[in-house]
Amino acid sequence: MNTTKILAIVLIALGVISFAYQGISYTSRESVVDLGPIQVTADKKRTLPLPPIVGGIALIGGVAMLLAANKKAA
Repeated sequence: MNTTKILAIVLIALGVISFAYQGISYTSRESVVDLGPIQVTADKKRTLPLPPIVGGIALIGGVAMLLAANKKAA
């Protein structure tokens, strides 16, 4: 398998995963109170949204690359 086909399959997989999850969630720790030796922190959950267009572009790009690689090989 050449690198073009591998990259195409990775793009297709990323497109499908992007449609499934619709965003990336992560937790950050923030300092709420900082008074000398007294420190209070809080964990906040944040989400980085991924618009469906990103997944669609990755999916279409992967399929196009896979078709072009197959056409070039034949």
